[in-house]
Formats: sequence, C-alpha cells, structure tokens
Amino acid sequence: MATGITVNDSSLPLRRDVKMLGGMLGEILVYQGGTELLDTVEKIRIMCKKLRNEFQQETYDELKQEIALLDAPMRKQVIRAFSVYFHLINAAEQNHRIRRRREYQLKADVNAQPGSIDSAILSLKDNNITSDIIQNVLDKLSLELIITAHPTEATKRTVLELQKRIADILKNLDNPLISKKELKKLQESLFNEMMALWQTDELRHRKPTVIDEVRNGLYYFDQTLFDVLPEIHQEVEDCLEEHFPDQQWKVPNFLRFGSWIGGDRDGNPNVTPEVTWETLNKQRRLVLKKYKAVLIELMKRMSQSTSRAKVSDEILQSLPEEEAKYVDEDKRWPVENEVYRRKFAVIIERLRQVGVSEAGYQSAEELLQDLLMIKRSVYQHHPVMHELKMLQKLIRQVQLFGFHLATLDIRNHSGEHESAVAEMLRKVRIADDYSALPEDKKVSLLQEVLADPRSLQLHHGDYSQETQQMLDVFHLIKKAHKTFGKRSISVYLISMTQSASDLLEVLVLAKEAGIYRLHADGSIDSDLNVAPLLETIDDLTAGPKIMEEMFQMPLYREHLRKMNNQQEIMLGYSDGSKDGGTLTANWKLYKAQLEIHEMAKKYNIGLKFFHGRGGSLGRGGGPLNKSLLSQPAETLGDGVKITEQGEVLSSRYLLEDIAYRSLEQATSTLLLAAAHVSKESEQAHHRDERWVQAIEEISEMSLGKYQSLVFADSDFITYFNEATPLKEIGELNIGSRPMARKNSAKFENLRAIPWVFAWTQSRQLFPAWYAAGFGLEGFINKNPGNLQILQDMYKEWPFFRSTIDNLQMALMKADLTTAKEYSQLVSDQEIGQRIFSNIVEEYNRTKHVLLQIAEDEELLDHTPNIKDSVHRRNPYVDPLNFIQVELIKELRKVEEPDEELVTQVLLTISGVAAGLRNTG
Repeated sequence: MATGITVNDSSLPLRRDVKMLGGMLGEILVYQGGTELLDTVEKIRIMCKKLRNEFQQETYDELKQEIALLDAPMRKQVIRAFSVYFHLINAAEQNHRIRRRREYQLKADVNAQPGSIDSAILSLKDNNITSDIIQNVLDKLSLELIITAHPTEATKRTVLELQKRIADILKNLDNPLISKKELKKLQESLFNEMMALWQTDELRHRKPTVIDEVRNGLYYFDQTLFDVLPEIHQEVEDCLEEHFPDQQWKVPNFLRFGSWIGGDRDGNPNVTPEVTWETLNKQRRLVLKKYKAVLIELMKRMSQSTSRAKVSDEILQSLPEEEAKYVDEDKRWPVENEVYRRKFAVIIERLRQVGVSEAGYQSAEELLQDLLMIKRSVYQHHPVMHELKMLQKLIRQVQLFGFHLATLDIRNHSGEHESAVAEMLRKVRIADDYSALPEDKKVSLLQEVLADPRSLQLHHGDYSQETQQMLDVFHLIKKAHKTFGKRSISVYLISMTQSASDLLEVLVLAKEAGIYRLHADGSIDSDLNVAPLLETIDDLTAGPKIMEEMFQMPLYREHLRKMNNQQEIMLGYSDGSKDGGTLTANWKLYKAQLEIHEMAKKYNIGLKFFHGRGGSLGRGGGPLNKSLLSQPAETLGDGVKITEQGEVLSSRYLLEDIAYRSLEQATSTLLLAAAHVSKESEQAHHRDERWVQAIEEISEMSLGKYQSLVFADSDFITYFNEATPLKEIGELNIGSRPMARKNSAKFENLRAIPWVFAWTQSRQLFPAWYAAGFGLEGFINKNPGNLQILQDMYKEWPFFRSTIDNLQMALMKADLTTAKEYSQLVSDQEIGQRIFSNIVEEYNRTKHVLLQIAEDEELLDHTPNIKDSVHRRNPYVDPLNFIQVELIKELRKVEEPDEELVTQVLLTISGVAAGLRNTG
C-alpha cells in the first residue's frame, strides 16, 4: 500500500480548504442522516486510511465486514457521502491552481510562472531567437482544440455548476481584505451550495440526446472560451511588445476551438442531418447573442460626441444611408452627435436580422469591416499607445468565431461511404459489385468518376435509407457553406481509413453535392478537407503508404491545391492502444507522424496532425502542454489539432482562470518548440538514433506480451466482462452513442471508451500500462549499458519522458488490493486467479523498471502536487470500490434486479469517476 501525503508548504492552503469543506460536509451528514451516518462514514474512512498507511489483514477483513453489513438506505448515504466529498475536493484543487497562478502574478517582478506566455517569450529572447524567426513561427502556428461528446463525462451539468459556484466562493475566501461580516456571509453561501449539492440527484434519469450534448458543449463557449481565446492572443501580443519593443508585431489567430458534437456520425445513428443543421443554428444563435452583449456594452461606453472628437469621414458619410437602409426610425440612436452610438445601433440591428432578412449581415466579414471602420476612426482622436481593449477584443472574437462559433467536423465510418458509393454505381450500371473489386480497380474507377463532370445521382434513384441519408449529409454541408460560411464545416473525417479508395469515395460523394466541382476547362473547385483517421496498429503502419499514393495522384493533388496544399491526418489513440497496448500504440503513432511528415516534405505538402486523444491515460490523455511536447518536434510547426473529450472539458474549461492557464501552457509550449525547431538546421536534434532503435525493440516485445494475453488467451474476454463493471456502465446515462459499433458484443466492435472506463473503475487501469514493463525490462536485460540508455532517453527525449510519466501516473491510480476484489467476481475462479496473477506480476515488473529509469524512490516523486492529490483521494475511493463489488455480486445473482440496487451501483461508478478524475 502507498504511503501518506508528504506535506509541502505550497499545499497548506489547499489542506486548509479541504479540512474546512470536510467539516461542513460532516455537519450536513448529521443533519441529513444523524450521527449514525457520520460515525459510519468516519469509521470506514479511518479504516481505509489506516490500510493505506500500512496493510493489515485484520483491518481489511473488518472493513469488508462493515461494508457487507450496511443496510440499503445507509449504504446509499455512505456512497453519496464519499462521492460528494470528491466533488468538493475537485473544486478545492481547481481553486488551489488558481491561487498558485495568482501568487506567481503577484511576484511577477521576480520570475514569470513556468509555462506562462511571458516565460516563453523571455526564453526566446534569452536564447537569441530573432524577431523574424518568431514572427515566421507565429504566422505558421496553429493549435485547434476540438470538443467532443464522447460519453466520458459522468458528472451532471447541474453538479458541475454547483462545483463552479463552490470554487468561486473558495476563491473569494482568499481575499486578504475580507471583513468578518463578509467572511461569515461567504461561509454561509458555501454551506448552502454544499447542502444543495447533497440534495441534488447526481445521476441522469435518461440518456442525453445529441442536442443535449450540443447544449453542454456550448456551455463552455458561453462561460469561458468566448472570452479566454482572445485574451490568450492579446497576452502573446503584449509580451512580445514588452520584450521586443522595436518590432511591429502581428499576432494571427493561431488558437481556435472546433466541435464534433452534432457532426460525429460514426456509430451514432442519432446524429441525423436534421440534428447537424440544428447544431449549426444553435452555434450561430449563441455567437450572435455574445456579440450583441459586447456591442451593447460598447455602445454605453463610446459616448464621444463630434463636437468633442474628430470622427472619420467614412463613418460620417456612410452612416445616414445605413440608418435609412437598415434601421427603423424608432430603433435609431436619437443623439445625432454621438456617432459611434448611432453606428452601434445599426450594427446591433443588422446582427438581429442575420438569417432573418436581407438587412442582416450576409457574412461575419461584413461585421468585421464595420468594426475596423470604427477602430480606424477612434485612432484619429485617441492615442494609439492606449488601445481600446474591449473594441480590439471584439474584433479578435469576430475573426475567431465568425457567425459559426466553432468549425463543426463531420465524421463517419469508411464502410458507410463505400456502401453508399457501391449502391450509386450499381444504379447507374457502372459497377455491379463495387465493394468486391480489388483496391487498384476501385481507385481507377473512382478517379474516372471524379474526372467526369456528370452526376451519378438519379432524380428518382429510390436509394436505400442509408444511402439517401449519406447524400443528405453532403447536401447539408453545401447548404451550410452558403448559410453559415465555409468555415462552419471544413473537414470530413473518415474513421477506419485503410486504403486510398476510402478518401476518394468521400470526394465522389462531395462531387454529388457540388462541394467538389469539375469545370469544362478541366480545373476543379474543392471546399472540403478530406482527412483519414488512422486508428489500429495496422492502419498506422500502412498510413505513410496510403498518403503517398494519394499525393502521387494528379487529381488529388489538384484538390489539395484548393486546400493550400495542406493535408489533415487524424491519429486515433484509443483503438491503437486497445489493439496493441499503450507503449506500442504511442510509438507507432510517433513513428507514423515522422514517416508521413518526411514523405509529405518531398511533395511540398504541409500537414496538420489531428490527435484523437481521450481524457484517460489509456487513450492518450494527460496534460495538454505535455501532450504537445511528446510529439515529434519537427511536426509542431505544421499545425496541431487535438480532441478535448468528456471530463477533460469540465476539468480544463469550467473555470475561466483554469481555462486560461491550460491554454497559456499549451501556447507557450507550442511556441517554444516550434521556434527552437525553426532555429535548428538539424531538426532531429531531440532524437538519438540509438533511442529510436531502443524504443523499436521495446515496442516489439511489449506488443508480443500484450497480444499474448488480450488476443491469444481465450479466457481473457471472460475475465474482462466479469472482473470489471462493463455491463453496469452501459446503464449509466452519460452519452447518446451506443457502447459498441453496430451494437455488437465482439471485442473488435467494443468502443475504446467503455473498454477504458471499465478497467479504470476496477482500479486495474490495464490499458494504461500493461505490457510496458515487459518490453522495458526485456531491453534492459539484453545489455549492461541499456539501463543507462533508457535513463538518458528519459532525461533528454520529451516523447519518452511523457510516456514514462504517464505510465507512472497509471500505476499510481491503479490499486491491486482493490483490483483483487474485482477479480473474485469472475465466476470461474481458475480463470480469475490465473489472469489476475498475470496482471499483478506485470504491474510489479513495470513499477520496478519505471523507478529505475526515472531514478525515483516512489512513483510520481517528480510531481509532488499530483502525487499528493492521488494520496488525498485514495482512502475515499477505496470504500466506493469495495461497496461497488458487493453490489455487483448482488446484481449478478438476479435476473430482474431491483431498481434501487442498480441505482446504487451507478452511484458508485459516478463516485469513483469523480475520485479518480477519469472515466474513459
């Protein structure tokens, strides 16, 4: 068992907050369930803490007995007590991050906070990186973060909002100027919010619809992202002007957010064309509402009169005509001399009419031009060095968000496109059985279709429902481009891309909707980026060959020219990890990027890699800035795109200060890495060839070990199904998407999210670490000097360091004592004990070798804050796991389980997810 928390001074305020929240929760428990509830919770908590400090079989047996004897009503209250405690700890820890950032800001004269934009710009200056290189890097810099509705946020929105209010109160309590009266008022508010949290249902009573998920995603744009994104850009500009005052800086819009919610059709039949259209409308409504609010505030503030300030002629001359054309007399600003207010009245009215009448702006560009006209005028009577920040921020917001708010990616499975194209080709008698053709024949046929201006569609084609809906999606994209602008949908992603024909099929469907157009002179127009998603180990290996075939195709090169010779490629972290284990998957992903990058350079094609990372360690999760650092350095300048999934959204973007900190860390990391790569003539400077050879060998050994258990052991699936709460997770209403593709029970059709979620709940965290130790130890044992090579790799290669650190985190969150209880749920105990023994052996091997490589005494010694957080949580997660096991035993005994029993299992699942801060 792990040791307790090591106290460091910086964590004392956090410990104080946790103690205060714990005391208030105790008061609530007594009020709701009497002293018996508080005494029961305390007894269980103290036993768990004692076991964490020193394992004793007698205490362990006593704890299990105590839990087994709980009657149903008391058991439910105990589950809720520990779950609510985690929501409180999460709020306290987020507030502590804000507190630490504030402390750095107060000492800004001494040093900049590590990972801040200020520290990054200072570092560039100290390393003699010229302003020309920095501007060049900025011009190419691109980071896109894509929010997704992957069903991994187990916490209800209502509970998240309560957590947010609690965190805000904790932040106010830090104010050193607070009076006694104000302190009492805040403490009262805190208690009331906590009481509301206790009395709120933490489980959803129905599965969310896709539109529910859209609303949840929009919440983050509304609450934080609309304001934080322009502030990050402004901070980059301010820091550059401070440290390089002689240069005129132009900071482009390098940081954007997009979305999959409402556009991701892969395996989710609920994402219909109608739902996608409603999503686009909701996004537009929100962004217009946000603009109107800012414009009304600007209208209040910009009261300058032409009798006091010299306003530009272009405004004075254009305004009367605009008022007459766009604004009814009763809606015009009544004071003639207050020209800016008159102009804002026109802008606000035209915004109200967007999508309603011809008076509305036809594009965001028109709105932008009006704002720039105001800016030009202002600087005729206002000092340039004193920028009007609110106006400048709105200009940046319009550039970033347009009228679409966030670019919506559309995704579907390659097999769906093939079926639709096959049916269309059969109907026009071009190919009786397209799907059965060999790949080279498919590619040849699709190129012929794309080179023919005629349509494949029949007016009364009587297509199957699936094919018709596929065609409807592409017609919707065309309509969206016209209504919301081409940025509204710019990328179409192809899941399970395995060949060149998978990309060409999407271009054929785009041609049918007029998104890909062939002109009489042979030239083309193309308005949709077609992006392959490489997921499995085999696909990652084949990826470079597939893309080279595409780049050699004149027709596809012409399409790319319309995309500014930029190709987006998505890399899936989930299926590769499920397929070959985390270490092998991470290396194959890294290697695929390197090979595709080198190959694309030969064709002068720029790449944007889209990293489909999950929140959990088994799906490529981890801090955003460390995720960026772990990529091949030379690929960062091409542009980076990353998914932000599930619980990651609430942990990073619920609070404005945390959102800012997360995005400034990502920005500073990307800026530094790209600038250093630009300066270096030898771009492979971060990689020694011996390291590449080492990880190649380690990966092969690790893959063999992983697949020998997951695929070669016929009992493994039985163990997974029975030694985890997989079946029970299916009852948790956390996503609109089914758990498996095609609702199949086959392992290959099981989605990676429930795969990871189930292992996390059972505290085995198998996908996040298994087989890594076997490969690492095998390499060390080959040669006496190999351990030193791995230690050097850990110190000097960001990819390897990130891999080892994530493995340490996974082992820290795993718990074999708890996991053993789950292994005893397997009905055939010979299978349960044999496979669990294999897992235990590999866990111990992995832990030993990781500590050797990192030269640490204990796991996570190098990150004391994270280590303390895990230690702080463990004694409270343990009882939820023990109760969950007892409940699953009861649940699996009966054919028709009692509804209350199911509810209690789901409460433990939700509580464990909150405690470990991970689902899938």
